[in-house]
Amino acid sequence: MRHGSRLIGLADPGERLEITVRVRSRNPTPTPAEKIGALPPLQRRYLSREEFAAANGAAPADLARVRSFAAKHGLKVLSANPAERNVKLSGTVRALSAAFQVKLMEYSHPDGNYRGRIGSIHLPASVADVVQGVFGLDNRRQARPHLVRRLSRSRGKAPAPASTFTAPQVAGLYNFPPGLDGTGECIGIIEFGGGYRATDLKAYFGKLGIAVPSVTSVAVDGVSNSPGKDPDADGEVALDIEVAGAVAPGAKIVVYFAPFTEQGWVDVLTKAMNDTANKPSVISISWGFAEGEPVQGFEWTQQTVQAVNETLQSAAALGVSVLAASGDDGSNEQIGDGHAHVDFPAASPYVLGCGGTRLMASGGQIANEVVWNDGPGSGGGGGISDMNPLPNWQSGIVPPSVNPGGHVGRGVPDVCGDADPQTGYQILYGGKNAVVGGTSAVAPLWAGLLARINQSLGTPVGYFNPLLYAKLGTAGGFRDIVQGNNDTTGNIGGYAAGKGWDACTGWGSPIGAVLLASFGGSASPQNSRRAPP
Repeated sequence: MRHGSRLIGLADPGERLEITVRVRSRNPTPTPAEKIGALPPLQRRYLSREEFAAANGAAPADLARVRSFAAKHGLKVLSANPAERNVKLSGTVRALSAAFQVKLMEYSHPDGNYRGRIGSIHLPASVADVVQGVFGLDNRRQARPHLVRRLSRSRGKAPAPASTFTAPQVAGLYNFPPGLDGTGECIGIIEFGGGYRATDLKAYFGKLGIAVPSVTSVAVDGVSNSPGKDPDADGEVALDIEVAGAVAPGAKIVVYFAPFTEQGWVDVLTKAMNDTANKPSVISISWGFAEGEPVQGFEWTQQTVQAVNETLQSAAALGVSVLAASGDDGSNEQIGDGHAHVDFPAASPYVLGCGGTRLMASGGQIANEVVWNDGPGSGGGGGISDMNPLPNWQSGIVPPSVNPGGHVGRGVPDVCGDADPQTGYQILYGGKNAVVGGTSAVAPLWAGLLARINQSLGTPVGYFNPLLYAKLGTAGGFRDIVQGNNDTTGNIGGYAAGKGWDACTGWGSPIGAVLLASFGGSASPQNSRRAPP
């Protein structure tokens, strides 16, 4: 049961559900992501999605075993996708409870009522070695947008309101390589609700004097582009599209909508990674959820973290860069139990975690940049993961957690950018102008930068965390942030910025043209080797 929930009673036994059964890969020993990520991009050979599916998809015999299991328990097979390794089943609460030997219950929670399960999922020997996860029996909310609106006056210890920016202005301050616009690239954006309006995009890009980028949407698990139902989610969607599109207007943008559940996470990432039609080379995620509370139990289940990490790991072989916002409440991350927490999936070792700063400019140049920390509920997330172990490439760099026991796990974030709503981004949605911040803005900002870099290189930079920590972080492509801390509550301890990598801002904010050169590219558009779509 999720912390803060109240039991209502048994789930309706006649209610019909659709679930996802994740099947093992036919390849038990894929090339490690770390091996790929340590190479310079120009020395890599990526697999096409078709090649990857043929080598790593589900075996037909395994899918047949799941079909047989479903038939035995009166469950309907809706689809079986060998590339995505997902079998979609439908059945009543009664039939699913019996098939997996769990009890499904209804709960109330401040985030909304949800269905949860009591007991571990059980599988018979006929499929126990085939199935790696079962998702959708519960539908707890498992995603929060990392967006914070600008306040008209200071809150807590927030400084007085300062200058705000358009996304191209931020790109200019960060020296994004000129002469490039992301042509030939596709940026995938993951969303959990909300939507965008073509009229808003036309007005926003028209105001900037930029042609509206190509923006399309993909519905996952019945959730599609639906503006007007959730203003917070609409603001998130607008921020993601408008920031990425403004700094890389030549890139195609595909927005994947999914329900904000663990099943939604697994299905939407699998869909985006295996999208043979759009083939995103960069994926931006501005949503996440705290790893959980040590006393109450983790909010994320281990099977979901494993499934998400496995999908994100496959991105390395495909040449896909995945970026995720690190959170908007410092080391507290909206838990409030006196311990430090990090956000997942930013804490995945296969993601470029994006932290936040407060950016001050003068005369078109950066005047000052510090850790974003405006007090409770408004500060860049970062810290040490409890669920994801320390990657080899972070060994000797990440300090112990400030929590009792001093655990050393995956350190977050890896990079950063302007996120303070007081120095936030000017966007437009619902027909109105707004200024927002949050690490939600940093992920699509970096996505646009990587689209430009990919265009110049003629090949995707893909997964580069190992290379970042071995070389790029100290090669001059980052502005080291050395002031501030991310203890937004004042009683956790949090983490302080300092020379080199830190658990507030990672290696720092980008110096785009230098970072491109570190990858072996040039800002000159004639050096781009990738043909337009």
